[in-house]
Amino acid sequence: MFTGLIEGQGIVRELLREENGVRLTVEVPLSMSQENTSAIGDSVAINGCCLTIVEITGSCWAFQAGTETLSRTNLGELIPGSSVNLERALPADGRLGGHFVQGHVDATGTVDQILPEGEWTKIWFRIPTALSPYLVEKGSITVDGISLTVVDATTDRFSVALIPHTLSVTTLGLRKTGDRVNLETDILGKYVARMLQVLPTLQ
Repeated sequence: MFTGLIEGQGIVRELLREENGVRLTVEVPLSMSQENTSAIGDSVAINGCCLTIVEITGSCWAFQAGTETLSRTNLGELIPGSSVNLERALPADGRLGGHFVQGHVDATGTVDQILPEGEWTKIWFRIPTALSPYLVEKGSITVDGISLTVVDATTDRFSVALIPHTLSVTTLGLRKTGDRVNLETDILGKYVARMLQVLPTLQ
């Protein structure tokens, strides 16, 4: 379980093709590597996709991503030098500052519009229409692992308003129109939708 509060940006250092996917090596920020609290087997969200650490060498952590993960997320587009958002799993005594994030990407969307508004920036994302029932104004959405609040929601788009801090410490500050992003809708909305679908059949 994650919160959508990014701990830092990592840099992809190596991508090795394997029989069933790729081995991804990411150089993590010193603030994360110097703590010496992470270990092989730990879960880390990379652009919002939960992966497992399989090797630690200094400040570089290695992960394995299968073909299914690569096809359904933007991880398959990474190249050496790419920046990625990183968040380690939430400890039991940790502070929940964002919202409950599973690290299970529902689908990808695309950056549709980037609109500067003073020091803030409003970004519109185009999404698969199948996700629209789970998006509500002032509700939560995870974009590339970042917990954000929905400003506007339509059948095929939604917008968020980003403060300068978010733009500077996450990859959203690097995004351009047309870029693909990972999306995870709020798990609470999924459960409500499922209950409404199933309850009538049980009566």
